[in-house]
Amino acid sequence: MSSKDPGKPVPRSVIRRLTECLAHVRHLRGKGVEWISSQELADDLGLTSSTVRQDLSHLDFSGISKRGYRAAGLEQALAGMLGADTVWTMVVVGAGNLGRALSLHEQFPRHGFNIVGVFDADERKVGCRVGSLVVQPMRELPATVAAAKADIGVLAVPATSAQDVADELVAAGIKGLLNIALAHISVPPSVPVIDSRIVAHLQELSHAIKALDRD
Repeated sequence: MSSKDPGKPVPRSVIRRLTECLAHVRHLRGKGVEWISSQELADDLGLTSSTVRQDLSHLDFSGISKRGYRAAGLEQALAGMLGADTVWTMVVVGAGNLGRALSLHEQFPRHGFNIVGVFDADERKVGCRVGSLVVQPMRELPATVAAAKADIGVLAVPATSAQDVADELVAAGIKGLLNIALAHISVPPSVPVIDSRIVAHLQELSHAIKALDRD
């Protein structure tokens, strides 16, 4: 299923909350929960019921008065909107510690993200095994992306290499990028980029901890 208004973009903040909502609904379904209210979702996710209802209004799915949302239907609607009902193929560029850790992450295939290639410009890393994959040289990137019809490219490279790698991935036909490099990258508007900033998030966390200590 898709958004009620496919021509209107959904704010990124809403997407983040719906992603958390999907993970929670799947958890509840695993426990046998059949119905859930917006208030229960709000309490579990640390939100207001109004925010939950507004977020879920973007779905082509409705609850039932005094019953809430049927969990199975809500999961299906959320998965459809977020693309979680599709299998996505990924390549990882960068076979350092972070790139290898991502490539070995068990949750990716469980949630429909299959890594089909790991690449590195360092010849010393080429040929090394990462799980079931072998690190490939960058010159093999275009052929692998084309053969696997890879959708997503993950940049786990030094900041100085990020833009060049992004350009190569876009030229190879990648549809979207997850940028873990500590650098801003510029790509065509047709290729969405999500920046993942672990250090920045840790700094946000440290600020939150200090703020609580001052209270």
